[in-house]
Amino acid sequence: MLLFTTLLAMCSPLAGDANDSTAHAPPYKLSGYADVYYRYNFQNPKDAPYNNLTSFTNSHNSFELGMISLKGEHTIGKVGMVADIGFGRRAEEFSYADDKTRFIIKQLYLTYSPTEKLKLTAGSWATHVGYESVDPYLNRNYSMSYMFSYGPFFHTGLKADYQLTPKTTLMAGVANPTDLKSASAMPKVLIAQVGTSSGDDKIKAYFNYQGGRQLDSLRLQQGDVVLTYAFTPQFSFSYNGTVQYRSERTETGWQKGTTWWGSAGYVNFDPAPWLGFTLRGEYFSDRKNILGFDQDILEATLSANLRKDNLTLIPELRLDSGQQTGGLFVNSAGNVRKSTTTALLAAVYKF
Repeated sequence: MLLFTTLLAMCSPLAGDANDSTAHAPPYKLSGYADVYYRYNFQNPKDAPYNNLTSFTNSHNSFELGMISLKGEHTIGKVGMVADIGFGRRAEEFSYADDKTRFIIKQLYLTYSPTEKLKLTAGSWATHVGYESVDPYLNRNYSMSYMFSYGPFFHTGLKADYQLTPKTTLMAGVANPTDLKSASAMPKVLIAQVGTSSGDDKIKAYFNYQGGRQLDSLRLQQGDVVLTYAFTPQFSFSYNGTVQYRSERTETGWQKGTTWWGSAGYVNFDPAPWLGFTLRGEYFSDRKNILGFDQDILEATLSANLRKDNLTLIPELRLDSGQQTGGLFVNSAGNVRKSTTTALLAAVYKF
């Protein structure tokens, strides 16, 4: 009898929410986008990756399909669900560790908000680390930064978001190793974020973290910061800095750790509602050869955004330059080059 009474007491809040929710139509939202692009590298390389060392644009002199994405959201009372799926090369590269039908799942998570300030989330969601997003309509540059390409894409696990003040939020969670939707008998990692903003929301700051054992033989710690400042509604500046530390275990024990890091600034200017410009400057350091570059890379990208209703055209010019004579890029004859220049035209339709 005591057990029955206890279970009844635990379930009564949920039952009450269900009864209350029947009086209102549950909110449902369907959104999505599609993107296509053309990329031309002026060194005219003949082989993949065509002087492209970042995500989602590994092509040259070719019209390409990016991704078609559909996102369904449903909430009723204190619970909700988000299902976000994608098809295309961008989806395949985003879920590079998945096979069969799992790669089409960009995000799939359930939420429960026991109070107005606390929300619990279980499932798989896009990472909080970094400034850029897998969804091109959320970015003003179409090509991706090095920091995005070699940081985490998504996390699968359980997290809690807490509204500490009207302008400050906290997030903490536990997840599978980076970019794994399934990780049986594998270690788990910790994730966290502190987000805050000024009273007028002109200044925003996010301090991000992921850390733990990615494998039994690999430890990883990553700290990341995103800062934004809106000088006016038409002119803003954003900054993203990240550093990732790795340590491997060999037969002789845990080895001395090494790091890669990156730093990028974004200058955004919208002279008209239909026209915007973004200049991204990024410095990416892999001097310890963790990612295979064995040097620093400087990247500058200038993008325009031409908007007409739900459609955005993004013409873009990009320069990538290695900081050592050896070179990371090649020309049409296969000779190495220190730098490379790329032109790109993308179209993104959002609904």
